[in-house]
Amino acid sequence: MRYVTSIIVLEPLYEFIAYSKSLYTAFIIAAADGLGDVYMTEQIKIVTLGCDKNLVDSEIMSGIMDQYGHELVENAEDATVIIVNTCGFIDAAKEESVNTILELADLKETARLKALIVSGCLTQRYKEQLLEEMPEIDGIVGTGDFHKINDIVAEALQGKKPVRVGNPVFNYEQILPRKVATPRYTAYVKIAEGCDNNCTFCSIPIMRGKFRSRSMKSILAEVKQLADQGVKEISLIAQDSTNYGVDLYDGFKLPELMNKVSEVPGVEWVRLHYAYPGFFTEELIDTIASNPKVCKYVDMPLQHSEDTILKRMRRPGRQRDSRELVRKIRARIPEVALRTSIIVGFPGETDEDFENLASFVREMKFDRLGVFTYSPEEDTAATRLPDHVPDEVKEWRANTLMEIQREVSKNVNERHIGRMLDVLVERYDGRNDVYIGRSQYDAPEIDGEVFISNCKLSIGEIAKVKITHALEFDLAGEGVL
Repeated sequence: MRYVTSIIVLEPLYEFIAYSKSLYTAFIIAAADGLGDVYMTEQIKIVTLGCDKNLVDSEIMSGIMDQYGHELVENAEDATVIIVNTCGFIDAAKEESVNTILELADLKETARLKALIVSGCLTQRYKEQLLEEMPEIDGIVGTGDFHKINDIVAEALQGKKPVRVGNPVFNYEQILPRKVATPRYTAYVKIAEGCDNNCTFCSIPIMRGKFRSRSMKSILAEVKQLADQGVKEISLIAQDSTNYGVDLYDGFKLPELMNKVSEVPGVEWVRLHYAYPGFFTEELIDTIASNPKVCKYVDMPLQHSEDTILKRMRRPGRQRDSRELVRKIRARIPEVALRTSIIVGFPGETDEDFENLASFVREMKFDRLGVFTYSPEEDTAATRLPDHVPDEVKEWRANTLMEIQREVSKNVNERHIGRMLDVLVERYDGRNDVYIGRSQYDAPEIDGEVFISNCKLSIGEIAKVKITHALEFDLAGEGVL
């Protein structure tokens, strides 16, 4: 991410909900009678919060709703049923989820809304509190049950207040109908669900369950469907993508999967997200280096540089291992763009630890960097650690790191001046007469853009662009016919 926002440590969720209600309307009780035939066509709005993995879940729910004859609408005011797919990863995400639910519940009085369904990570973790504190909710769906969304909507419209929150074991093995919400030329594909790494700060295993790979056959079938629809860029995602296949096959199978995805007709770019550093194999490095359709882009969260903090986080290896892995990747993939994420303010992080971390960021010159302030998550081991860092110190440290990264990013971008880059064209800015797109070094939404002038292009094409200017996070250049 380009900017860092402060993350507020919330009170327990039920207290925050009670507080939030004072900012909105009083309780709204939906009438169970007079809702009509539950099998009639409904106008469905799905609101997605959180990560791209959540987005895929929402796309599946959209596909199911469409398959059953419901109409998907853009505006919440036009909806008779709203599904809020929540995030519960950190306190700021919980806050956003709760506020969104409350805001949308108001539409029961002012618009056509008959049922408000809540799904995703927040429901998987806090279903009892949500049901008790928010009677506005008409149905709840967990992270392993969203494929049952049509039945849940039907029951909610009957006033039954259905709850489907079981063990999160679903892993996309069955290819379900899907309406892709991203632009037609790019899509995310989940290759695994859950996580077994048990980092002390992370609640993903609680909300998403144990790591489970999806079969290669299922993934390739979905990629073919997407490519047939015109998708050129496939972003492979999982909480722990580098561990792909160990539970299904004989060893790490991510390199084989990436090669097979690249062979699907119509696929031009294959992008890898969330590569856990502990399982980054030699074969994976070779695959990224040698396959021309695999983006020279590595999204590998390191989280910190200092050994004492890495140990407390229960992260793999130590600083010397991170340095060696980064050195190896850059040596074998000379043009690679390396994205990482850092957590500041973890319990026990001293001023000296942070100063060393800042020096590490300056020295390593990551092409892309996301900085997050530590957020204590219930039922995670880190909450029991001593020496928690004050919020104002966390925020200052995060802002300091991003200021360092601004300078680093500008210098990194300048290396592209004079080079020819392939750029995926995403939109046209008529006011400034420029097209805007991304190179293989930039992932959707989170990274930089390329501004293209002096050429007429088509949205969704991959164009040749000569880079003429470098900004802090973006590039500019001229299209080459």
